[in-house]
Amino acid sequence: MSHATHAHDDHAAHDGHAAHADHGGIAKYIFVFLALCFLTTMSFFTYSQYWPWPDPAVKRLFMTAVSCTKAMLVILFFMHVKYEANWKYVLTIPASIMSVFLCLALVPDIGARMNGLFGYQGKYSDERWEHVADQADVEAMLTASERAAQHSEHDSEHAE
Repeated sequence: MSHATHAHDDHAAHDGHAAHADHGGIAKYIFVFLALCFLTTMSFFTYSQYWPWPDPAVKRLFMTAVSCTKAMLVILFFMHVKYEANWKYVLTIPASIMSVFLCLALVPDIGARMNGLFGYQGKYSDERWEHVADQADVEAMLTASERAAQHSEHDSEHAE
């Protein structure tokens, strides 16, 4: 084997090793797991008697922050996005922006239907009322569910 070929193989092996050395071994994954356990504990803390803020908006904001942090840790470390090339930004940033804009695009329509703007008068159109259940429909479904539960209990008793 020539010296040039041997040097090339060593260089390729070294580059491959350097790419995997960045991952930091199992200790990094254990620390991330412990952080996820701590954040989950913090989520449960909001429902304990020791939660200091009575306002539910603060609780929701805190839970959202904790959930986003946990999702970020899982995505970065366990899905190995942290170690990807910079093309990840080309894919994720436009998709994130588009998803936010699509959600925000629904806000005026929902607000108009709920608050009576733009000729909606705060009510559903006649076409939409065709698909809305009334109290009689709810009662019929509850009765049917109770009958089905009774029949399944009766059938299970006879099977034994």
